[in-house]
Amino acid sequence: MEDSMMLGVEGIKKRILHGGTGEKPKFVTGTKVKFHFRTQLCNDERTVIDDSKKAGMPMEVVIGNMFKLDVWETLLMSMHIGEVAEFWCDVIHTGMYPIVAKSLRRIAVGKDPVDWHIHTCGMANMFAYHSLGYDDLDELQKEPQPLYFVMELLKVQQPSEYDRESWALNDDERLKAVPVLHGQGNKLFKQGRYEDATLKYKEAVMCIKNVQTKEKAWEAPWLRLEKMANTLTLNYCQCLLHMEEYYEVIEHTTDIINQHPGAMKAFYLRGKAHMEVWNEAEARDDFTRVLDLDPGMKKTIKKELAVLKMRMELKNEEDRLMYKGMFAKMAREQDSLELENPDQEISEQTSPEQETTQEKESAEAPLEKTGEEQTTSTQTSPEQITSAQEVSREETSTALSSSDHEIQSTKNVTPEQTTTEEATPEQSEAVQTFQEQSASSPEHNTPEPTRPEQADQDLITSEQMTPAETTPENTSQ
Repeated sequence: MEDSMMLGVEGIKKRILHGGTGEKPKFVTGTKVKFHFRTQLCNDERTVIDDSKKAGMPMEVVIGNMFKLDVWETLLMSMHIGEVAEFWCDVIHTGMYPIVAKSLRRIAVGKDPVDWHIHTCGMANMFAYHSLGYDDLDELQKEPQPLYFVMELLKVQQPSEYDRESWALNDDERLKAVPVLHGQGNKLFKQGRYEDATLKYKEAVMCIKNVQTKEKAWEAPWLRLEKMANTLTLNYCQCLLHMEEYYEVIEHTTDIINQHPGAMKAFYLRGKAHMEVWNEAEARDDFTRVLDLDPGMKKTIKKELAVLKMRMELKNEEDRLMYKGMFAKMAREQDSLELENPDQEISEQTSPEQETTQEKESAEAPLEKTGEEQTTSTQTSPEQITSAQEVSREETSTALSSSDHEIQSTKNVTPEQTTTEEATPEQSEAVQTFQEQSASSPEHNTPEPTRPEQADQDLITSEQMTPAETTPENTSQ
């Protein structure tokens, strides 16, 4: 086994890690090669940049197909089937690797290797490679350096042993395939097989873009290819309209319009897409632009504008009915809720009689006690209740005794000590009432006779009181 060897090519060294089997395959123009690869930096850590095994997708190239990283063809043609080898390649061979790696990474995640639907101006194309969307590749793009490629050759097929796909064609073959794919797409479109037609149009566009990347932007060959690509992209958009992919149509046509403001068909297709998604103002603007670019489209645009007006009227009517139905549904739900809770509603409604009764009860009710007072009152012991009753009886007895004392004093007053004014009937009745209460009270004690001076004073006081002040409640006070 060779440990290290020169391949006879400047800037390349090879070291076989695992020998292959059989004879060395025959490599001719058109031979398809399938292999795994791992790319590493030339540092102490041998940092891995890309690994097809980890991505789960082996690489395929066609010999003589002007692959951007043509050094790989040289490396693979030195190997046997099943061989694993490590190649050191100087910077003169690795300058294009970041661009190739970007496409390979896009393929690994299911994206197109070429952004065929994105149109950029010449200045944008000039600076496009300054950002590849991956930091490590951007670093390699700014400062190219030698790289290690570890490759494992898996399979070799001769041109007659496989059906060649568009990506496996060379530039001349791709350009010859474009009109064939275009015609196949048109035929499928007429048959109503719109999804199959999109695949043909898309493949044709990718063939053109692969060739176009090798031309200088905005020069005659580049512009010729750009026109072909735009025609195919607009056919692709027509299929998308039938597939109801309206927003994708708007995206593709807008890309074309931004680079080619005179593309009448792009405005027309975008206007139809806007109409389908209820963008009335945008649709009218695009249809108006079509008339400016091609007055011969007046009849067609007049018809489209009439359809747009009718569709918007129907849409507005549908919206009105929808909102009307929505509000009616909300009202029914509210009524249903009210019917489900009638008791709660009745309890919340108080009649005038109930309000009057509540007001009276509130007026007659004593003031609310504080929480501490309520707690104390609820915890009163029987001894406290008995003591309170005795105090109440003593107060009542004292008040009655005082009243009897005053009445008795009045009885003992002589004619000379009284005034000429006679007591009113109300006063006489009050006196009689007190006397009856005093006689019926079991705890009544007859007071001692009062002095003449005290009797005179009591009589005068009694004569001066008004009828309202002679009630038992006021007198007892």
